[in-house]
Amino acid sequence: MKLIYQSRFFKTYQSDRDRNFILDFGHKTVKFRFCQLLAFRYQIKNIDLNSHFSGENKHGMEILTLCNKEHIFVFNTFEILDLQELLQGTFAMTELNSLVS
Repeated sequence: MKLIYQSRFFKTYQSDRDRNFILDFGHKTVKFRFCQLLAFRYQIKNIDLNSHFSGENKHGMEILTLCNKEHIFVFNTFEILDLQELLQGTFAMTELNSLVS
């Protein structure tokens, strides 16, 4: 298992043997197939961050379910921003690795 990308709060690993991605959320790790990781990226991209800063989302929290509702997470604004960076970095590094190998 190799580290692909690390943000402030989270890490992404890839297992070549199992062909899975593992996201380390600090207190919990979750295995993703590639299509599940794509779906997670889609979820994160569609979060309206303007509502966090405009006061519409007073608490600045987002509740997300992952992998067919197998996992549920509550993220604050800083964690959402960090997840966006993590997923952007993860996909960029995955693309670079595919070009090199």
